[in-house]
Amino acid sequence: MKLRIRWGKKGSVKFIGHLDIMRFFQKAFRRAGFDLTYSQGYHPHPVLSFAAPLGVGMESSGEYMDLEVNSITDTGQMLRRLNGQMAEGITIYDIHVLKDEAKNAMSLVAAADYEVRFREGFAPCSPLQLQENISRFLVEDEIRILKKTKRSQMEMNIRPLIYDLHLLEDGAVFMQISSGSAANLRPDLLMKTLIEKSGLTFDPMMLMITRRDMYADAGPEGERLLVSLGQYERAGA
Repeated sequence: MKLRIRWGKKGSVKFIGHLDIMRFFQKAFRRAGFDLTYSQGYHPHPVLSFAAPLGVGMESSGEYMDLEVNSITDTGQMLRRLNGQMAEGITIYDIHVLKDEAKNAMSLVAAADYEVRFREGFAPCSPLQLQENISRFLVEDEIRILKKTKRSQMEMNIRPLIYDLHLLEDGAVFMQISSGSAANLRPDLLMKTLIEKSGLTFDPMMLMITRRDMYADAGPEGERLLVSLGQYERAGA
């Protein structure tokens, strides 16, 4: 039986890396009394997978993990028990049962929402100028960058990977961008490109990034229809 769990982290825990977060949850599930399904082999561990690792230093209210269990009681009760085991800054928002044939969340991720704010005193320009820069940025048919990896670098056009980009009333930048294994655009790379193409100086320390949600693409081939992972493939849906 599969469960999909939505959770988030904020505050100092945002500096904890993905592997440590994974180990933390494995222990938390056991302490909460979950009837876990374990892998086979010499070193069995809970069958658990995360939709997409969150970058160190980022906060989130839209993280997802899939967990296999042998049995469940009431998901509301499980939610309360699990939250009772959470460290400060980590919150479980929802637990729901998946359909038997549900795909793994990791394989479904196609897009993500982010909000980006500037640290006090680090904004590269006024909100009005930033909005004008965003408008000019999005008019371009192509936005080419040099994307570097550990082993190589390649030129790519990131314009098709930007689904939405605008300024919120509080001055934060909202973006919905392509995510996942097929085509992935990092929010910090998008902000760097926007700021530098506007003729301004970029400093990675200026950004405070929060992931708000992740999406699967439920549209037919060639047509995008994004559905939150929290709503996708629920049992009985």
